[in-house]
Amino acid sequence: MASASDKYKENAQGPFYTDTQCIDCDLCRQTAPAFFDRNKAGGFSFVYKQPETADELLLCQQALEECPVEAIGNNGLE
Repeated sequence: MASASDKYKENAQGPFYTDTQCIDCDLCRQTAPAFFDRNKAGGFSFVYKQPETADELLLCQQALEECPVEAIGNNGLE
């Protein structure tokens, strides 16, 4: 489960974030490419844009639910 205390500083301010559990598998970037990006040097993904519409929210939520290591969090809740 993602931990708000371990989230990457690169995450855009808002409810969705990735934390240090991320293994850079690319699933979130494939699921919601408009919202997740890759830090190539660090080898992890992060949220670079927060969703604004219901459809965008669903994509980010789908990425969260499908993350194989549960490295995506929502609203800072564990």
